[in-house]
Amino acid sequence: MQIVERFVSINGEGAHAGEPAAFIRFHGCNLNCSYCDTRWANNVLTPTADYTPEQLAKWVRNKRVINVTLTGGEPLLQDELDELIRLLTIQGNRVEIETNGSIALDSLAHSAHRPVFTMDYKLPSSGMEIAMRKDNFRLLCPHDTVKFVAGTLTDLEHAHYLIEEHNLDRLCHVYLSPVYGKIDPAEIVRFMLENKMNRVRMQLQLHKFIWSPNKRGV
Repeated sequence: MQIVERFVSINGEGAHAGEPAAFIRFHGCNLNCSYCDTRWANNVLTPTADYTPEQLAKWVRNKRVINVTLTGGEPLLQDELDELIRLLTIQGNRVEIETNGSIALDSLAHSAHRPVFTMDYKLPSSGMEIAMRKDNFRLLCPHDTVKFVAGTLTDLEHAHYLIEEHNLDRLCHVYLSPVYGKIDPAEIVRFMLENKMNRVRMQLQLHKFIWSPNKRGV
């Protein structure tokens, strides 16, 4: 498995934001979002290290951290992901996958070692909405998350439509987050209040406020 970094920090976003977590960041992504903040991890020139699922599970075990976040890039592009999740789960870890919404979740969603999904839905300003798989919505459970990263009012309006159309706020956690530096978080709050989005949460990326927004390994 091609890894660009491993580290222990706190979850910067999602339902377990603020909790310690072991992060494993995979190399490569099938999308090219306009606001991507980990584009470096997708570059073919970025140095990678090859690890087996067994080696990664042992690394996590030695860190004595319960939460594990598999991120990227796009983790679902990794051939041995199912085996890594299995090993982490049987050793007692809570496994969360941050996925970009363009790859089918069926196989992992029906796995005996089902992970927690934090699934992005790419809104219009990302330039990647055409790649989104709305059929993934039906596979989500109450402990999963759909995350909408908004950079414009149009993005917010489209997210609101999708939430209502698919009853997402009744299926799982739903978060609205700003594209860093592109939209005032207060505008998102105002939009939520005006549209009575009672089961939706606005969330900022904690790590970008604790450390430099471009700092790696946090």
